[in-house]
Amino acid sequence: MTTQPIAFIGAGPGDPELITLKGRRLLDEADLIIYAGSLVNKDLLTGLTSEIHDSASLNLDQIIELIRDGFAAGKKIVRLHTGDPAIYGAIREQMQRLQKHHIPYTVVPGVSSATAAAAALQVELTVPEITQTVILTRQAGRTPVPEKESLKKLAAIQASMCIFLSVSMIESVVGELMAGGYPADTPIAVVEKASWPEQRIIRGDLSDIASKVQEGGIKKTAMILVGQALNEEPDTVSKLYDKRFSHEYR
Repeated sequence: MTTQPIAFIGAGPGDPELITLKGRRLLDEADLIIYAGSLVNKDLLTGLTSEIHDSASLNLDQIIELIRDGFAAGKKIVRLHTGDPAIYGAIREQMQRLQKHHIPYTVVPGVSSATAAAAALQVELTVPEITQTVILTRQAGRTPVPEKESLKKLAAIQASMCIFLSVSMIESVVGELMAGGYPADTPIAVVEKASWPEQRIIRGDLSDIASKVQEGGIKKTAMILVGQALNEEPDTVSKLYDKRFSHEYR
């Protein structure tokens, strides 16, 4: 019996067309799919004849048991996560379990909600002479964050920042960012359900975003982006296409 590695696949941020071609093919070929609950667009699963399980109500032991049984039966198995599974995907603990059971696996990257949110805002997060660094992080909540990685400390360099899983704590987020060094007029945006049909965008600066988000009733499933890269005023041009700039590669 030939067995294939378990495929951890990034489903993308929501739009079913934002899954990779490889991810789509493996999904279509799967015999068993375990998907990560409500954040996975169900349109990705439409028309499939495979055995499908929603992992929202399952614990880690139950997920691994499903995978082990399916693998032993020679099934092609997909573990479908939201966004890109490398970022807050909770795949590390699953991969460690699979290693203990000598079950091979592969990871197929996906479009992160961070880049989907930037696309929705139509911004480039790295802008010459303004910022060349992007920080992906979250505010401490039920899941702790190392003190050395607190928003206050990360804010010191005033890079572009994509803050996951924190919109319900927007006042705390703003307080930490300003305490760390971002000026009150720093542009900030909240993108709810980036790339979904019901996507919403709220723009502001650090002085007013918390009240705008609260008025909008956004409490979850949203990305916070902050930094001067969101400022629409700077007229800074990349050297990549500058006619006076020599290139080895373009």
